[in-house]
Amino acid sequence: MTTFKNAIMDLDANGYQLQGLLPFRATKRITFAGETDDAIGDKDGALASFPIFTVTGDVQVFIFGICKTSLVGAGTLEVGVVGNTASLLAQISDVTALDENMTYLDATPALAEGVAPVVHPIGGGLDIKGKTTGTDITAGVIDFFCFWRPLSDDGNLVAA
Repeated sequence: MTTFKNAIMDLDANGYQLQGLLPFRATKRITFAGETDDAIGDKDGALASFPIFTVTGDVQVFIFGICKTSLVGAGTLEVGVVGNTASLLAQISDVTALDENMTYLDATPALAEGVAPVVHPIGGGLDIKGKTTGTDITAGVIDFFCFWRPLSDDGNLVAA
């Protein structure tokens, strides 16, 4: 938890100054197995909308994914919050375009893609979720990285 001592310096719960725009990092590996009922990637299952990061309070984030194993299935994938499911990472309309070592920063995955970080404020503890639609994503692995900073005294983010 962050303690705001004054307008010039933000401190973490241990009294250390927060360094940089997004001083914290959380990671989450997502494995898709959409052929299994209610697994991540099953577009009609309980995890069609799956948790990636749990948020409390208000935070700002920059998120991206790196594909570790090529995705299989012609489904769609997006990352956002409840009420705006593609707000953090735009929808990839056919995940077979997301191959091993490609970066998921936008709707068009690429190798070693460069980007200026787009920082998103998230208020009220809205969790970060992925969503699959169209057809099942039957296989593949993505490591999601979230660089973040608390904005409120109770702001926090952890892998779900």
